[in-house]
Parts: sequence; structure tokens; C-alpha cells
Amino acid sequence: MRLLRLFLILTFLVLVPFMLWGDALADRFDLQETNAWFQDVGKPWAWLAGMGLLVADLALPIPGTVVMSALGFVYGPWVGGMLAAAGSVASGLIAYGLCRNLGRPAAEWIAGKKDLSRGEALFGGQAGGWIVALSRWLPVMPEVIACIAGLVRMPFRRFLAALACGSLPLGFTFASIGQWGHEHPALAIVLSAGCPPVLWAVIGPVVMRRKDADNGDAGAFRNQRLKEGGGRGRKSE
Repeated sequence: MRLLRLFLILTFLVLVPFMLWGDALADRFDLQETNAWFQDVGKPWAWLAGMGLLVADLALPIPGTVVMSALGFVYGPWVGGMLAAAGSVASGLIAYGLCRNLGRPAAEWIAGKKDLSRGEALFGGQAGGWIVALSRWLPVMPEVIACIAGLVRMPFRRFLAALACGSLPLGFTFASIGQWGHEHPALAIVLSAGCPPVLWAVIGPVVMRRKDADNGDAGAFRNQRLKEGGGRGRKSE
């Protein structure tokens, strides 16, 4: 119950800047204005401005998809797509890292021991990857889900893989729209929105098998140490 309450509180905190500054920033960063600004900045530095805006979207209602489209307009769909995806990944990693570094005592105080265990089970399993990957395509949810994933200490490799599965198609989609997709933006979005679940369906089992293998190796190591300890105990007797 407390984990659900935390989810609602985080969602509200993300929505507050939208209510305060959403309209102003949407007008400031419409597609034409952002394209013009990036062109004025120039190719050597526009990528840095774009990634900075995507990271700032953690705290401010920056229209991230517009920024991604502008990166595509300046750099083309491939380079622009990689830059857009990198900015989305960086934003998710910062949110994840900040909340993970709060530590388990703080996480238990915020979510409660019982709900924290439930969250760890949810994000530690296959469902956690789907939640992270699909959240990148939803408004408000990317920041909230990344924070919760960090708080419940979702395994880093699984979080990063799921984050990339959601961010890569998102970045390439809107960079492509910025470059040449204005004629059929809806088709580009619909086709690419299917990529995160497909990517995670392929990559997720690999990550899960790697986790099981790591757990198996760790268990074998512990058993070996216990056997060695028992052997030494019998010899001393």
C-alpha cells in the first residue's frame, strides 16, 4: 500500500512543474523554435544542448519528443536518433542512481519493509523490464518508474537493458520524424512503439538467464566455502 502511495506521490511531484510551467515551456520549445535554436547553436554544440534538455526533463516539463525531433532535424535520423536515445538513457540512469543511493534503510522508511519486498520482487522479475521499457513511451511515467526502480534496487544490468529497449526506438522514431517523418508521423510512431516490447522480449530472457547463472555461481561458491569450513572444523577436532 505504501509503495502505491509512493507511486502516486512521485506522479504528483512530476505533474506539479507541468501545472506551473508546462504551457510556457511548451511555447518556448515548440518544434520550429527548437530547430532554429539548435541551428543557431550549431552542430558542434547542439547535441550537448539537446541532451541537457532531455536530462532536465527529470525536473522540468521539457517537451522531450520535440527535442528529439530537433536533434533529428539537425543531425539526421541515425546520429540524431542515437543522441536522443542517449539523452533518454542518461535521464533514466540519473533518476535510478539518485534513488538507489538513498540506501535500503531510507527505502524501508519510505516504502515500508513489506511493500519494499514486494517492489523488489516485481522489479527483480521479468515484469520489471517490461514496466521500465514501456514507461519510456508514456508521459510522466519515465521519471516515476526510474525512481521506483532505483528505490527498490532493481538489478542494474536489467534496468539498463530495459531502459535501452525503451529509449532506442523512442529516440530513432522522433529523430526520424524531425528529419523526414512529418508526412507520416502517426505511422512512424505506431510502428516504432511496437519496438520496446519486441526488444525486451528478445533481450529480457538473456538478462534473466545471466542473473540465474550469477546466482548459481554465487550459491556454488557459498556451498564450497561451507564445505571447506566444515572440513577445517573436523580436522581441528
